[in-house]
Amino acid sequence: MIVGLTGGVASGKNLVAEELERLGAVVIDADLVAREITKPGTPAYREIVRRFGEKILMPDGSINRKALGEIVFSDPNELKALNGITHPPIIREIERRIEELRRKDPGAVVVLNAPLLIEVGLYRKMDKVVVVYADEKRQIERMMKRDEITRKEAVKRVRAQMPLKKKLDFADYVIDNNGSKERTREQTRKLYSMLSD
Repeated sequence: MIVGLTGGVASGKNLVAEELERLGAVVIDADLVAREITKPGTPAYREIVRRFGEKILMPDGSINRKALGEIVFSDPNELKALNGITHPPIIREIERRIEELRRKDPGAVVVLNAPLLIEVGLYRKMDKVVVVYADEKRQIERMMKRDEITRKEAVKRVRAQMPLKKKLDFADYVIDNNGSKERTREQTRKLYSMLSD
């Protein structure tokens, strides 16, 4: 069973992914894959530096995600350019991992935790899609606290993504993360028992 887990920025995807992993699911984290394919020396890294310049680099040569984020979340064309560089290798690596896990353990519940699952079309390759939902006000507050950014910055990032309400149209299951963490974990446990039946 291959499950796509998505939501918006700061909607609580990682909380749900951690609980699913604790319960026995195998989780592939698209953000971690993205970090791997943009490590210094990789083709995607070289392309990003060529496109955005060395001003986005840390002293050690790695990509300063905050600096890059400020550029791409301020201009839809820059975001499109970055996605054009990173999405193809990320998708290839995710597909490779899914295939490998399918071969190793055909009975496993494999969860792909991917913020852009719907936008890049990966949802079509999933057996089920789970959307973690939180209202925009909560997303913005959580993001300001988590990333130590201004309200204006948080609003920009939330609104740079597909509206969460629109993602609900693609969902087989919805986890409402407007309440407490415990309530979200409880919903996740119920979900896992349905997925692993």
